[in-house]
Amino acid sequence: MRKLDFEAMTFDELWLLHEEITKILSERITAEKLELEKRLAQLNPPEPIQDGTGSEPSSERPRRRYPRVPPKYCNPMEPTETWSGRGKQPRWLVAALQSGRKLEEFRIEDSEKTTDDNSAQHT
Repeated sequence: MRKLDFEAMTFDELWLLHEEITKILSERITAEKLELEKRLAQLNPPEPIQDGTGSEPSSERPRRRYPRVPPKYCNPMEPTETWSGRGKQPRWLVAALQSGRKLEEFRIEDSEKTTDDNSAQHT
């Protein structure tokens, strides 16, 4: 390879040289990237998707099942709206509590008896 005198070159010659170098570098970078991707694929073979949901393979334990809990509280305005006393309070209950009512006003009597019966059985 001959030695170039950049200072003696014209602007157009320098620009053409720049374009040639850019083209060659781009091709080499692409080739190097493909080679690295091939090597990476050999080191980390793709794992099969087990359930088809797109989630991670089952490296973590499945979620624990919790028993169904009977409702303990009921909305008197809409008896189909109930709450077991677990988790986030429903909107109807939050609104009632903010208006000054007490939680015990919404308790379902059957759930109270069931709780008392269960505790009597275990003692």
